[in-house]
Amino acid sequence: MVGAGGGTGLGGLLENANPLIYQRSGERPVTAGEEDDQVPDSIDDREIFDLIRSINDPEHPLTLEELNVVEQVRVKVNDKESTVAVEFTPTIPHCSMATLIGLSIKVKLIRSLPERFKMDVHITPGTHASEHAVNKQLADKERVAAALENSHLLEVVNQCLSARSQLD
Repeated sequence: MVGAGGGTGLGGLLENANPLIYQRSGERPVTAGEEDDQVPDSIDDREIFDLIRSINDPEHPLTLEELNVVEQVRVKVNDKESTVAVEFTPTIPHCSMATLIGLSIKVKLIRSLPERFKMDVHITPGTHASEHAVNKQLADKERVAAALENSHLLEVVNQCLSARSQLD
């Protein structure tokens, strides 16, 4: 799945050597209501986007937001029904890292959200050659759990989730 270089595709060559880089959105201002511990704070689309936007791409020293793999408009939350749906768009139609990217998003949500949430992480329809197969893997709880028991794969996911210094 991931080469010895920690994120390169076949034979150490990048699949998408010159990706388009997009501007990061600004930080969301915190409202007085969000700071008040007496007011129930519902989870919304922007909060989920803020959780996943800084995930590192496995091939490039860029975030999923900078590569436009994740966008706020493709995040849907229903706090009352405890559901979160995230569509992500690989940078190329044959991206071999699509499953790893989806797994990284899913792990970030699992680690960040209350257990009551049901998560659906899938590829934006029509943007990947193996969309159905990748979505099937990401939707299978047993396969996700088994993947996270693989120490090498878990290390790669943790690298994607680790904070990296921003040169702003």
